[in-house]
Amino acid sequence: MKKIAVIGLGYVGLPLAAAFGEKREVVGFDINGKRIADLKDGVDFTREVSREELAVSSGLSFTDDLEGIRDCQIYIVTVPTPIDEFKTPDLTPLVKASETVGRVLKKGDIVIYESTVYPGATEEVCVPVLEKVSGLVFNQDFFAGYSPERINPGDKEHRVATIMKVTSGSTPEIASEVDALYSSIITAGTHKASSIKVAEAAKVIENTQRDLNIALMNELSMIFARLKIDTHEVLAAAATKWNFLPFKPGLVGGHCIGVDPYYLTHKAQAIGYHPEIILAGRRVNDNMGPYAAAELIKAMIKTGHTVASSKVLVMGLTFKENCPDLRNTRVVDVIRELKDFGCSVDVTDCWADNEEALHEYGISLVNTPKAGDYEAVFLAVPHREYAGKSSTELRAYLKDGGVLFDLKGVLPLGEADLRL
Repeated sequence: MKKIAVIGLGYVGLPLAAAFGEKREVVGFDINGKRIADLKDGVDFTREVSREELAVSSGLSFTDDLEGIRDCQIYIVTVPTPIDEFKTPDLTPLVKASETVGRVLKKGDIVIYESTVYPGATEEVCVPVLEKVSGLVFNQDFFAGYSPERINPGDKEHRVATIMKVTSGSTPEIASEVDALYSSIITAGTHKASSIKVAEAAKVIENTQRDLNIALMNELSMIFARLKIDTHEVLAAAATKWNFLPFKPGLVGGHCIGVDPYYLTHKAQAIGYHPEIILAGRRVNDNMGPYAAAELIKAMIKTGHTVASSKVLVMGLTFKENCPDLRNTRVVDVIRELKDFGCSVDVTDCWADNEEALHEYGISLVNTPKAGDYEAVFLAVPHREYAGKSSTELRAYLKDGGVLFDLKGVLPLGEADLRL
């Protein structure tokens, strides 16, 4: 049985490595030495894999030493694929991971990529790096596969084994081998795509579709706000039709939905097509943070608050509830806009890491907000610890006449002053 190396042990790589580790020998590789040390102690800061699950994965070991993966025959790359400040794909982590694998690549080895990319990136960007560093010839000395990740951070129901996996390979024989590899751990089944490009395209449109649907809900929420209609009431009524899709308005961040569409539009523009609908959806969603902040400011002014001297408590900083992931969180857009209006903003988040928040966004989290200290409370991320609070408990943070903004509408109708 071939030995696997999983390159990158974040939200995607670690659960995958742990699943394979229950069946065969797997080495989890990461350049972050502290991450490796924590995992050896059974600690996963992402909270995706428990200490007990790591213990059950008896075939799994960890290393930050390149020599520790030299004897592997299958390399699965699960590094981030972010965008830069200009909304352009940043393939630097993918290229560096390919260089790392290239230094240990041998004849007969297979390199499988799971990172989200635009169609063609595996064979046009990654494979040439592997060839250059290793000195080997693609599809003669080594082979490639692509099986897009479908991890949903914080979701304890839909996990690696229970989500159907798309697979592909650089030759028909390798495609079958890659498919069989994943079939050994994926109880939900696999779908073997006809080519790597098809698999890449399938991944990038999954989140593009969600992005566009949420953009529609966000635009509707702005229209209904002007009509003095509660958006969530409208959606609940519309959802009584059997084929109405259950999307809701909100901030669209994270490492997938808020990023992946830019990979597709980048490739589209590179081949001479200017995408209209996809970019329109991105513009709507990217504007929701400033829009929500402005709505809160208007409500504060109407209730007689002097905005420039007001204190606002933002509850939740991560990109989604019940998850410590701070990558590309759009709550920062709300915070920046409120500060631009002159507000003093405190941010609390019982799931986020304070050091990471400070390093990534310059935000020092408040662990215990003071009761009666704020002109407004902005419930941005309804972690279970916050969603479990009543409106009375949330209003305890407010001064008299303070404004409660329930961004995602988790409180019963009428209990918050504002919601999207």
